[in-house]
Amino acid sequence: MKTSALHSDPTPSSSLPVDEVLPIGQMALYGLQHVLVMYAGAVAVPLVVGSAIGLADNQIVVLIGCDLVVCGIATLLQTIGIGRWLGCRLPLVQGCTFAALIPLVLIGKEYGMGGISGAVMIAGLFTLLCAPWICKLVRFFPKVVMGSIVTLIGLSIMPVAGGWIGGGSSSMADFGNVLSLALAALTLVIILNIYTFGSGLIKNIAVLIGLIIGSTVWYFVDSLDFSRVSASPWISLPVPLQFGHPEFHLIPILLLSMVMVVVMVETMSSMMATGELVGRKADSETLKKGLLACGLATFCGSFFNLFPYAAFAQNVGLIGLTGVKSRFVVAASGCILILMGLFTKIAALVVVVPKPVLGGAGVVMFGMVAVAGIRTLGQVNYRNNNNGMVVALTLGLGLMPVLVPQLFSQLPELARMFLHSGITVGTCTAIVSNLILNGKGLHFKNRSCEACQPVELAADPESTAARRVAVKTVRVWLLLRRAREQQQREREQE
Repeated sequence: MKTSALHSDPTPSSSLPVDEVLPIGQMALYGLQHVLVMYAGAVAVPLVVGSAIGLADNQIVVLIGCDLVVCGIATLLQTIGIGRWLGCRLPLVQGCTFAALIPLVLIGKEYGMGGISGAVMIAGLFTLLCAPWICKLVRFFPKVVMGSIVTLIGLSIMPVAGGWIGGGSSSMADFGNVLSLALAALTLVIILNIYTFGSGLIKNIAVLIGLIIGSTVWYFVDSLDFSRVSASPWISLPVPLQFGHPEFHLIPILLLSMVMVVVMVETMSSMMATGELVGRKADSETLKKGLLACGLATFCGSFFNLFPYAAFAQNVGLIGLTGVKSRFVVAASGCILILMGLFTKIAALVVVVPKPVLGGAGVVMFGMVAVAGIRTLGQVNYRNNNNGMVVALTLGLGLMPVLVPQLFSQLPELARMFLHSGITVGTCTAIVSNLILNGKGLHFKNRSCEACQPVELAADPESTAARRVAVKTVRVWLLLRRAREQQQREREQE
């Protein structure tokens, strides 16, 4: 089970679309689309954790501002990189990972913000130390594994769009009201029409136009809440350790270190999914640089009382939908995030975009992630091997935590921490099932039969040979036909 990967020099002089530098105006528009897609997820973790540990509303706004600044810097590290040792140089947006949300709340309630910061600091160092060897897992990601994981990512994040369509949270009294469903459907129809009938720049910013029109319609039909905008200060500079100094406790450190293993696996999955979309496959060196960027962002974020960072899978779908593959577009979104973090009124203004409007756009964007995985699975050979079973197990087990969230509620807390993420369950299932079912060695048909010698597991050689013969036959026939037509023309000219 060997995988081939591109190992090109990722410089702006490359002819690949991922290294294309667009005009500043276009990069700003496309970058704003990425910000609008990931903003709700980016602020969710500091919002939930800050509320859980008892921070005041104004403190939570400041915490969100610090988070946006670090998100922007981490995104720049990932897309632009530093030298040849840091950053995967793929269009990936960085943000606080949901995988750490439950452990962070538990640690915060028990040890406060100081306990969180100390655990995050050590977890960042742990990621930096583990990145060089955990990235070697890339050789366990053939197309059947990678396609299954990318498809699972698209399907797993679809409930996020469903929650947005309903209004935000299923615990709301009016969740799924007619107005929310109608505005989500209207936004979706607008995006589809612009994407279908538009061209050029208009087609590429279909999501942004849909979000603006949907929000405008919502303003006239219902109302938009600008209270947070008026209550926010104009400028807020990040201040280190303003909510507590790091405290180091063994249990929180072990808990977040184990979470970072999950985060690293999820981040590698997102890097490979993005690599497939932009035409630059993520090899082990690329994965290592990407994980180092995540580890450094997590470590530095701890000095601002922030949380673990990872690649956001939601933005992968936007790349597939718009076809804009330039990493410098996502770098522009990193700059926008930094500005939003510094000018908190701008950050609060983006919060005004209604969740149902975001949900209507999310249906298409997240669905495109699954489409990217399905395309990869379409290139997999399913004959004379167990690839079909690998796909079935990955999707079946990976979707269990998504479809039945309470399935593992009776297990110990440490087990629930790993099993709550369908992407993590599916990734581990894909790797292990491929090793067991397809294997790397030899296959014995009958151990008791002396004549039955070990045979290599081949990828349908008879079918491949027959295909080659058929192609050669067609080529010869075409050459003969062209020769006859040429002879006929010469006779007519005579």
